[in-house]
Amino acid sequence: MHIEESVKLDFKDVLIRPKRSTLTSRLEVDISREFIFHNSRNSYHGIPIIAANMDITGTIEMARALGEHGLSTALHKHYPEDELIAFFQSLQKSGRSSTAFYSMGIGKADYEKFAAVMARCSDAIEYVCIDVANGYTEGFINFVKKVRGGFPHLTIMAGNVVTGDITEELILAGADIVKVGIGPGSVCTTRKMTGVGYPQLSAVIECADAAHGLGGQICADGGCSVPGDLAKAFGGGADFIMLGGMLAGHDECAGDVVERDGKKFKRFYGMSSRAAMEKYAGGVAGYRATEGKEVLVEYRGPVAGTLQDILGGVRSACTYVGAHKLKELTKRTTFIRVTQQLNEVFGKS
Repeated sequence: MHIEESVKLDFKDVLIRPKRSTLTSRLEVDISREFIFHNSRNSYHGIPIIAANMDITGTIEMARALGEHGLSTALHKHYPEDELIAFFQSLQKSGRSSTAFYSMGIGKADYEKFAAVMARCSDAIEYVCIDVANGYTEGFINFVKKVRGGFPHLTIMAGNVVTGDITEELILAGADIVKVGIGPGSVCTTRKMTGVGYPQLSAVIECADAAHGLGGQICADGGCSVPGDLAKAFGGGADFIMLGGMLAGHDECAGDVVERDGKKFKRFYGMSSRAAMEKYAGGVAGYRATEGKEVLVEYRGPVAGTLQDILGGVRSACTYVGAHKLKELTKRTTFIRVTQQLNEVFGKS
């Protein structure tokens, strides 16, 4: 048994200190990023925010909507093979580039399905997300090596982890982007059920330091509930941010609109919840527990309106610290520890 004495922080534990700025308007801020990935050597240009590969948010409809604004979507891993082929081939025929991620697990069937789709769409797929709840297993790292060896041209995002040592190991194994976060998601109950996790801001800071030392990138996955949290994640060194709950409840999400007491809602659940396992695995396996929950999220119409709030918040954060470009935000960020962030005398907003 070992106890780490150093303090670990979450987004709620800090604020960003304002600094002198020459910016006169949020319009002057460039929130796009450019990368050349370490292993694939592919180039990226876009707004580095990704819809999570949950079956509610990681939809083809979301990919099309976010793509119009320069953002990305990690498609959920349960799409049938023919739907994935049709989607990627339609992009290829239209001549439009896409930063949509093909998502998969690490089972034999996952790899066989992926290989079949790649055989039909190899020119249209550039990004792949290898996604497991626990990125600390030898099997996961070996699977990343296998995909890198079989498809050297692909940009690989892999996770989830929360510490620098495995971040480095994944990049050396072939990952370009390491997905960071265990337990911070709004419908994730991993910390409650297992006692395992890591405060998300500290995980981002530590994993970003490890990844950048090897020329890799990280994606902060989970824990963002308001636009200011994205600013803190980017300020802490995140290259990409993955959003689930903040993009739930929209027209582009899967599921029907339901009414409760005169209000409209849409379902949202974690991919380790009972709802997800009953949908895709016929129920909860006898050897495991659920690690997610199901909630109703207020219906919010088209996602474009929410994107304006999110991107506007990030732009505004950059003006407060004098960052003309998003890539400058980390260097311009000083965090101050706080015990309270918001004045909620009139309730939460």
